Amino acid sequence: MRAAILSIGDELLLGEVVDTNAAAIAAGIYALGIHLPLQMTVGDNVHDIVNACRLLAARVEAVVVTGGLGPTVDDVTAMAAAELAGMPLEANPEALAHLRAFAERVAVTLHPANEKQALLPAGAGIIANPVGTACGFSLIHAGCRFFFLPGVPAEMAVMLQGTVLPALAASGMLKSLRTKVFKVSGISEAELGVMLQGVTEGEEVSIAYCVDFPEIQVKVRTEADDEKTAEAMIAAAGGRIRDILGDRIVAEDADTIDTVVAGLFRTRGFTLALAESCTGGLIAKRITDLAGSSAYFLQGFVTYSNLAKIELLRVPGKLLEEKGAVSAEVAIAMARGARERAGSDLALAVTGIAGPDGGTAEKPVGTVFMAVADKNDCRVRRFQFHGDRAQIRLVTSFAALNWLRRELLPKP
Repeated sequence: MRAAILSIGDELLLGEVVDTNAAAIAAGIYALGIHLPLQMTVGDNVHDIVNACRLLAARVEAVVVTGGLGPTVDDVTAMAAAELAGMPLEANPEALAHLRAFAERVAVTLHPANEKQALLPAGAGIIANPVGTACGFSLIHAGCRFFFLPGVPAEMAVMLQGTVLPALAASGMLKSLRTKVFKVSGISEAELGVMLQGVTEGEEVSIAYCVDFPEIQVKVRTEADDEKTAEAMIAAAGGRIRDILGDRIVAEDADTIDTVVAGLFRTRGFTLALAESCTGGLIAKRITDLAGSSAYFLQGFVTYSNLAKIELLRVPGKLLEEKGAVSAEVAIAMARGARERAGSDLALAVTGIAGPDGGTAEKPVGTVFMAVADKNDCRVRRFQFHGDRAQIRLVTSFAALNWLRRELLPKP
């Protein structure tokens, strides 16, 4: 089966509101094993809505439509659906009863304008809305089944899960679709494409690449008539990709680098302290955003000024004067100071120039020094990141977590 999504609303078309509904619908449809070749957005215009529906009906077997079922003059979706079906609009008794019952349940007076939401194409099937005023409806045009849902995300989601997806699943025209996601760091998209060229050749498996700064996602997709075959195909392709990319893969599927690092700390039983300058506590935030981080994260120091580095981390003032706050030597002193003050197994320190000012020819904006200290040693690296201030801080936090991940991975 092929399906499409039609989002309706001037606010979506003009970029004033982000269309989260389309993403939720697409995820639900794909999970069923239904192909989704098309998504469209049109404004609140009857002519445009009808034309979009006709175009989609010629391409797919089902369309999920959201938006334009409200009580105001710009809500014209039901009118367009009636024109599409060649049926008149009429007051639907079930929809009208729902309106009145909903108003009574939430103890509000139903405005007469709301009764417009009960005007639906004659013969349309009702889709119940347990959390809002507007019922959805379904109809068939040119052999294509249309589901019309409200644009309010909370209402749409309940109706999608409760009615639309079960109806699509009952069609029986489904495939087993599978996607495997590898999240990769430390390599460019072009280089990654070359490395994986031909890895799925001769198989019914495709690879797509998506940049989700600062990582690249490799999405491996396949379909089969049954779940077991699809899983086997994905597993075989995934194994070859792991062999090629090795520890450049920082996470898979729903995991993130943050959750992977958290899992490694729990598994290895190590504790951590942080000393942050240019990131201003962003690394600590990412770590403590995850429940249970208190088991391994002991303490964080945000030492933005030189005085804070001296007083909190015992970085020698003379070292700051001679080498500068953004230097390998100061990063090492920060990491060692944080580990000693916190009594942790590991300590990571970052100091850099996030910009937009402060760069020099020797140390341009984006220069970051990072150090990791343990009881035996302290290792330091210089990074040169690019982007605006927010991007440099984000990629620095990502690189810091990635270094911790590599430190915690079992050594061969």
